[in-house]
Amino acid sequence: MRAAAAVGGLEDGLDIPHPGTLYVVATPIGNLADMTFRAVWILREVALIACEDTRRTARLLQAHEIATPMTSFFEHNERWKGERILRTLRDGRDVALVSDAGTPGISDPGFRLVREARAEGLAVVPVPGASAAVAALSVSGLPTDRFLFVGFLPSRSHARRQALQDLAKQRETLVVYEAPTRVLSTLADMADVWGNRDAFLCREATKVHEEYVRASLSVLRERLAEKGEVKGEIVLVVEGAPEPTAADGDAETVYAALAAEGMTRREAVKETARRLGLPAREVYRRVLGDEAE
Repeated sequence: MRAAAAVGGLEDGLDIPHPGTLYVVATPIGNLADMTFRAVWILREVALIACEDTRRTARLLQAHEIATPMTSFFEHNERWKGERILRTLRDGRDVALVSDAGTPGISDPGFRLVREARAEGLAVVPVPGASAAVAALSVSGLPTDRFLFVGFLPSRSHARRQALQDLAKQRETLVVYEAPTRVLSTLADMADVWGNRDAFLCREATKVHEEYVRASLSVLRERLAEKGEVKGEIVLVVEGAPEPTAADGDAETVYAALAAEGMTRREAVKETARRLGLPAREVYRRVLGDEAE
């Protein structure tokens, strides 16, 4: 860390300070003891901390005896407040960007500020730490060699189902954030659009009432529905689409073969969906076309 060191006296005898550094600092997603030593040091040394909610960040700072001034920086003031933060950096003072929990810019405000700072040639340095997505993925038991971070799905059912349909063929493990008020609807939509895939629920990670459950999408929904009111931050980790084998063939071929064996239309559709790892609705669309409407 450095203060705003001056360099070379230029015109009018003025010293021009080095620009400051923007530190993107990860903070705990629950347990305050998960703060890194470096993060504490950076937050103590910068001139300003930009945070989503000053009240929440104040509790974190108090716990680690940090007295650095704060300024609010959230979705609805991001554009004009971002310019103030950039001005602070231009003046040679260092700034730390934090979110309410986890890594800034990951489904949180911050990426525009980082982009604009880099566009000006200002230094942007990560101070890594907690991330809810990675924490959930690491204990899910689902494949981690390739994964797709989805973030939050649309809140409205029609748009959400369309987004799920767009992701239906992704073979990577899928990581989704969801609000407790929508999680039951989202799990139902996932099972309907993607099929009843294997999944993992991470709720209130690292907090007192943390919960981790590995089960199918339908079972996860049942477990949460039994609670009545669902509370807490939620990450859903869902297995990707299975890779079809050459023997499976396409949906039309499999369906036709099963129908020829004497299965009813409903039975043939369900068995085709099971073999190909597709939602029954998608099999109906492929093999029956307009009749499925």
